[in-house]
Amino acid sequence: MAAVASLSFCGVAQSPSSDRKVCISSSSPSRNLLFNFDAFRVRSSFAFHSVSFRASNSSSRFVVHCMSSESGKMLISYVPPPVSETKLKFLNAYKRPIPSIYNTVLQELIVQQHLMRYKKTYRYDAVFALGFVTVYDQLMEGYPSDEDRVAIFQAYINALNEDPQQYRPVTKIPPSFFLFHKVLNLNDFLTADAEKLETWARAQDSSSLVDFSSKEGEVEGILKDIAERAGDSGSFSYSRFFAVGLFRLLELSNATEPTILEKLCGALNINKKSVDRDLDVYRNLLSKLVQAKELLKEYVEREKKKLQERSEPQKANEAVKNCLAENQYATKAVSRFDENYDVFQCCGGLVIARG
Repeated sequence: MAAVASLSFCGVAQSPSSDRKVCISSSSPSRNLLFNFDAFRVRSSFAFHSVSFRASNSSSRFVVHCMSSESGKMLISYVPPPVSETKLKFLNAYKRPIPSIYNTVLQELIVQQHLMRYKKTYRYDAVFALGFVTVYDQLMEGYPSDEDRVAIFQAYINALNEDPQQYRPVTKIPPSFFLFHKVLNLNDFLTADAEKLETWARAQDSSSLVDFSSKEGEVEGILKDIAERAGDSGSFSYSRFFAVGLFRLLELSNATEPTILEKLCGALNINKKSVDRDLDVYRNLLSKLVQAKELLKEYVEREKKKLQERSEPQKANEAVKNCLAENQYATKAVSRFDENYDVFQCCGGLVIARG
């Protein structure tokens, strides 16, 4: 097997908005390169090259293994980050304790989404985003703090090396932004993918929802792209979040006919059996969440009642102590009065004279 004298490849890192490609070449296998990365290392042998690099704007590392075959062709394999790294990034980004009723499901979801995220066929799309946002909102409904709910969402998406603002609308924009950018329609700028699909679906009915392929528009273009990729075997990665996104579209457009889901799946080239199966899982999850939250609510109310019952005897004791203290004070006041004044009866009236 001949040794490889040069190394040339393109490292592709998928970002939410577009693919980011970095082309790196080297004429010497032992040459160290710095190419807008914090660390870039090439180690070569006669038949194996290992390349690992870390993007400057990300703490996660991905590894590319390069092997030379007998024919002289370079074989490149991508090694995604482990699940433990994604979970650690989430815990480092949000360090406050999360109640177990929420945290247990969150940890399961982040593992599932990690496996989806780093599939070779994965590609972000708006229906997937709508599905995840729907699941997240259902899970975190009733969370004690709205601010923490937003912070957890951002930490979750960032841990997967994606952009939270692409899922959710931008809530805060620095005033300086408008000094350097011309925004013709601020509402369009603030609308993220999930909300964009929700707004579009509310304006649809059963027929127009399915007939997206014959219309022009931003959301219609998104759905057409999904249908094209799903029709091409190997270029579309289906997931449970995608199924929930479809269900949410039907819900918002008031498409209650049982056949609409089948027609929509057909228009998108999606297997309806997979969608039905995953929607059953989603419904079971919601049912368990509702039951768990009810149990939590009952537990909190029960503990409040116990605390109130324990505090009532204390309040009664304090009231008795206060009453005794007031009585003791009044007795002392009367005693002082008798010592300093003479009381006698005169002319049928009460006359008080200083002694």
